[in-house]
Parts: sequence; C-alpha cells; structure tokens
Amino acid sequence: MTLLEQMRVARHAAAQAANVVDADIWRWFATVMEDRRIRWCFDGNAWLVSVDHRHVATDPCFDSAIRIAKSESERRMRRSERCRNEPQCSDAPSSLPI
Repeated sequence: MTLLEQMRVARHAAAQAANVVDADIWRWFATVMEDRRIRWCFDGNAWLVSVDHRHVATDPCFDSAIRIAKSESERRMRRSERCRNEPQCSDAPSSLPI
C-alpha cells in the first residue's frame, strides 16, 4: 500500500470515528431537548448552556458549547450516582454550616 493510500485509509477511519462521536452528541442533545432539560442562549460573546437548571458550558462556538455541556452534565451525573452510595459525599463544601 502506498503512502497516499495509507493516508486515505487513515482519513476515512478518522471520519468514521468522528461521525460516531457526533451522532452520540446529537442523540444526547435531541433527548435532553425533547425532555426540555436543556436551555441555551447567546450573550453576544458566547453560548451559555444549562442542563437540568445548572449552567454547564460557555463557549463562543455553539457546537463546542453543546459538547462541553454533554461532558459536564454526564460528569455531574456520575458524581451524583457515586454520592448516592457514599453518605459522606456532598455537593456542598463540608466546612460550611448547614
């Protein structure tokens, strides 16, 4: 296989991988939008994105803001699930009075 053919194969594989990631992101977006769990607005400089009434992303590019929002909301969900199993786990700093 020539170098040019190897580059074509590598580009094709990269494009397929990117399509899989894009499809996952936009399926997530469609789900949270349908459930009315996501909100976004442009403040003149950047897109602000909230999921489940929590600000999770700010970025000048809408696509990037949505990707960040997905990543951050999934991270928060994993933390929340982990905290359910650990009574000492809390979102609030432990030094603050209740």
